[in-house]
Amino acid sequence: MTIAGEGEQSAVAGRGSRESSGWDGKVDLKSRLAQIKNQPKPLLMASVAYELKKPFFFLPSLSGLLSSQRTTDLNFTPPDPWPGVASTGGDIMRGRLSFFGKAVEDPLPFWHPRGTSRDWQMALHGFDWLRDLRATGGDGARRTARALVASWIENEGQSWNRVSWKPEVLGRRLSSWLGQYEFFAASAELAFRQNLLRSLQRQADHLAWVLPAGLSGADVITAIKGLILAGCCHPRGKAWRSRGLTMLAKELPGQILTDGGHVERNPSQQLRVLKDLVDLRAALHAAGIEPPACLQDSIERMAPMLRLMRHGDGGLALFNGAAEEAGWQVDMVLQRCGGPKRPQTIAPELGFQRLQAGRCLILVDCGSPPAAGHDMRAHSGSLSFEMSLGRERLIVNCGAQVSHPAWRNVQRTTAAHSTVTVGETNSSELLPQGGLGSRRASVTAERSEDHGNLWLDLFHNGYAPLFGLRHHRRLYLAADGTDLRGEDRLELLSAAESEQNFTIRFHLHPDVRAGLTQAADSVLLQTESGDGWRMRAAGADISLEDSVYLGDGNTPRRSQQVVMTGHCDGPETTVKWALQRERRQRV
Repeated sequence: MTIAGEGEQSAVAGRGSRESSGWDGKVDLKSRLAQIKNQPKPLLMASVAYELKKPFFFLPSLSGLLSSQRTTDLNFTPPDPWPGVASTGGDIMRGRLSFFGKAVEDPLPFWHPRGTSRDWQMALHGFDWLRDLRATGGDGARRTARALVASWIENEGQSWNRVSWKPEVLGRRLSSWLGQYEFFAASAELAFRQNLLRSLQRQADHLAWVLPAGLSGADVITAIKGLILAGCCHPRGKAWRSRGLTMLAKELPGQILTDGGHVERNPSQQLRVLKDLVDLRAALHAAGIEPPACLQDSIERMAPMLRLMRHGDGGLALFNGAAEEAGWQVDMVLQRCGGPKRPQTIAPELGFQRLQAGRCLILVDCGSPPAAGHDMRAHSGSLSFEMSLGRERLIVNCGAQVSHPAWRNVQRTTAAHSTVTVGETNSSELLPQGGLGSRRASVTAERSEDHGNLWLDLFHNGYAPLFGLRHHRRLYLAADGTDLRGEDRLELLSAAESEQNFTIRFHLHPDVRAGLTQAADSVLLQTESGDGWRMRAAGADISLEDSVYLGDGNTPRRSQQVVMTGHCDGPETTVKWALQRERRQRV
């Protein structure tokens, strides 16, 4: 994939941001120190403990601590109902690997190809792609899977590596090898199975020793899942299972909020954690072990929240680094959860609102940013919203390209979201190496309804420390879903004057056609199905500018954004805008 240059990345944010996005990939020592300072003490201590253990990872004698007794089979294999992609499996058999939109032909060296990112290599070492080989089917796919697993054991399994032995990668690999065991290993020669199980034991021992390893959020759940599965399946795994279940019982109450939201406030992470928990529940049942109550309770609370975050096309909203995700996968996870099929409409603790009327759906980020320690992927998108009409997305956030630091950090900015930017500055401080600084927006929301008409009153104080301004946003959605009106108000909190410019952005989905009217006083929008909408503004100049969409998490797509600009004037500056349906208006 060709990544666009600095100029195109800056176009996403229009006029850019005064704060560094850190997109050049250089290590910012000041940012790193701020990141460490903001970490909760338990997480910081766990990170320090992991770093102190690292010198021991290289000692040859470490493998000598493991039992030399040979194991030839597993107690059982966990169920793995997730389908792979046969065409991708065929590409793997031909030596073509593709992750995050970047394809590599005949990678060299195979396990750490030149020119690939750390995230790309982590996906390679996680072995989720074994499902794709399974989907391809046939003896050739099985032999390819065995050869690649054997290659990993020989080249990566004998000594520690900072990528391939990263705890969350290790947990994912254990889950993948065990889940696909019947496909590639059950009928293999005795020597292969012995080597495989010996490697599984070495990896699980290492994982049990290093966890929690300074991990937080979804990453630590993934690592714990691998440890528990290994403990259920391996004949000598009782201690791993016990440690994993103890850690799970400790993690879930802190990660799953009372309204069912995951603490990272990222819809993709909500899906990932829920999928891991559903897999764990199924594996424990298959092993004849009663799942802990906290596991079942978390699944029951998380499923309705995941439904809240879905658009009409079945995919997810793009908040805090999320991607659309495949609608069929979201469906499968929810089907395996069971429970009510209606989505929540309000997430008071997580801070999301779902407004739905007729064919119109509005999803709004009206919560404060994730707490320190869970904010590595967090975006500065307070009071942003997305809008879809049936199965078509109209207004979106830009999304995130997780495998490329240039895109990942640019897309975290406030300007990459459908909200207000003041003074070309982010509403919450972004640290270049990930996470948020000490300046974080605090958000308040109030919802009301009358005869099917919906109102949402919001404000945040993220700009108060810098400019003495508070951003108020009021949204109104008519009962028939054809009239969305908004008011963005910047309130001066002190006697001092604020001489700041502001920009209100509405990023459009790439499939939406847009055109400025001849009078330049409104913008006409049209979806692929022909639905026409008109956007007007009072109190600001309105225009169209280029944008970039990364909703699929892989390849950037060119798009447009409706931009409203103005200057703060007096104690209050108010912009009123309306988005109303037109009758098949062509643009």
